Amino acid sequence: MCHVASKLPHTQSYYAATIKYAQRYPTLSEHIPADVCIVGGGFSGVNSAIELAQRGYSVVLLESNKIGWGASGRNGGELIRGMGHSIEKFTNQIGCDGVNAINQMSIEAVQIVKDRIGEFNIDCDLEMGYCALALKSSHIRELTKDFELLTQSGYPYEIKMLSKAALAEVIGSNRYIGGMLDMGSGHLHPLNLVTGEAVAAASLGVQIFEDSAAVSIIKGNQPVVKTESGQVTCRYLLLAGNAYIGHKLEPYIGGKILPAGSYIIVTEPLSDEQVHQTIPKNMAFADLNIALDYYHLSDDNRLLFGGLCTYSGKDPKDITSALLPNLERVFPSLKGINIDFEWGGMIGIGANRLPQIGALPDSPNIFFAQAYSGHGINTTHMAGKVIAEAVSGTAERFDVFAKVKSMTFPGGAMFGSSLLAIGMTYYKIKEALQQ
Repeated sequence: MCHVASKLPHTQSYYAATIKYAQRYPTLSEHIPADVCIVGGGFSGVNSAIELAQRGYSVVLLESNKIGWGASGRNGGELIRGMGHSIEKFTNQIGCDGVNAINQMSIEAVQIVKDRIGEFNIDCDLEMGYCALALKSSHIRELTKDFELLTQSGYPYEIKMLSKAALAEVIGSNRYIGGMLDMGSGHLHPLNLVTGEAVAAASLGVQIFEDSAAVSIIKGNQPVVKTESGQVTCRYLLLAGNAYIGHKLEPYIGGKILPAGSYIIVTEPLSDEQVHQTIPKNMAFADLNIALDYYHLSDDNRLLFGGLCTYSGKDPKDITSALLPNLERVFPSLKGINIDFEWGGMIGIGANRLPQIGALPDSPNIFFAQAYSGHGINTTHMAGKVIAEAVSGTAERFDVFAKVKSMTFPGGAMFGSSLLAIGMTYYKIKEALQQ
């Protein structure tokens, strides 16, 4: 939690074992000024810092543990276009123009990631190509609608509907009845991306401090952020801790987001024959279930397999035992394969499944960005750009998000998690009844 000085190392993941940017940053131990202070050293915070520094602002970034310690450094690594769920349902709040703007930003967001990797020469194993997988006819209808909308909007990348027979060209599994190929999405090594971006931010003059949890905020024309051993006085403040921000640091946004668990296992390296039998083309995959499976190959040909999203706040006792049956159901040929890594972490979920980007009602100079609901890699990068635009006086796109009403979960995190778990169970049952 960002309000607790836990000073923890990275979780023991495949990503941490293969990190390429292992720079360490000091702990804040003095009182310093800045144009902008950012709380949170994940994708949102680091990319907001880059965008703001490139616009000439002095920036201080505070991270309670290590850069990329939370969801940014332990997620599934799938860079998939999209932002939120069923954007059209927000038409009554933001209008058709607002819906169109978010749809366009969801595509632009992927390009921001690609541009950042290219601009700063970040080595993070980026591979383009993604296939959304259908398990039933309702999924086919959903993919067909998506395909038609992308085609009509002039989507600039190759997309293709795939029959069950055509799927065999990209995946060695009989579990699916069809899919949609999208060459505008892909996968990467998220911890190397965020830590590489932190190196880029530092090169632009951003002052980064690790093991420097924000313990309190004093609001006003010049907000003050206090840590255990220092403080930052700023003109603008961005709260970007997402699922780890904590209710105590700022109740307004802490009450609008709940942490949900997501889990990953990684196999031993596959042989060339196993690669050919499972994922002959190096792309990312995910099915369309609410409790989805997602997977892709690592740079050294391991299968990274994730899913098992939990909304109860309780981690499984044994991640491998919980996830391995799902992997073997998708790829029976890998039954008995060794699992070398397992880990989990928290993603931030909002009630309406749309990213929350806005400012505090009582403090318009304090911004927040959170609740990415599983589309964190691309959406965080877009959030960084939108926040920087708003700080520098161009708030049109920021205002689109700020107009959307985000429900505060009643009863705090414990009761809210129970409500979310009940709600997701309802949708899983509803999904199971669809054909």
